[in-house]
Amino acid sequence: MQVSTATATRDEAVTLAGGAVQQRLAAGAQIAGPVVSVYWHLGEYGTGEEWQLLLKTTKERYVELETYLLEQHPWDNPEVCAVPVVEGADRYLDWIRESVSRA
Repeated sequence: MQVSTATATRDEAVTLAGGAVQQRLAAGAQIAGPVVSVYWHLGEYGTGEEWQLLLKTTKERYVELETYLLEQHPWDNPEVCAVPVVEGADRYLDWIRESVSRA
């Protein structure tokens, strides 16, 4: 699975990604930014710059990763979205599975 979230700063993104990888909730993470976001928040239209995180995990570890992100994220209601990886190189997908195994 590929899980996305966003933060206000690069340092927040690195901290979230680092914790997720160190705890083996994600095999790895990519951080891109700043990106421009356009949104509705608290009934108001807004724009801003954010740092996007893309984390790689398995379906089996998703709930734990989501819980970690929601507990550790500085925002009250952060984006946490997951999409399945439908296809991928076997060696890459094996790396993800091995990296997040509880062994």
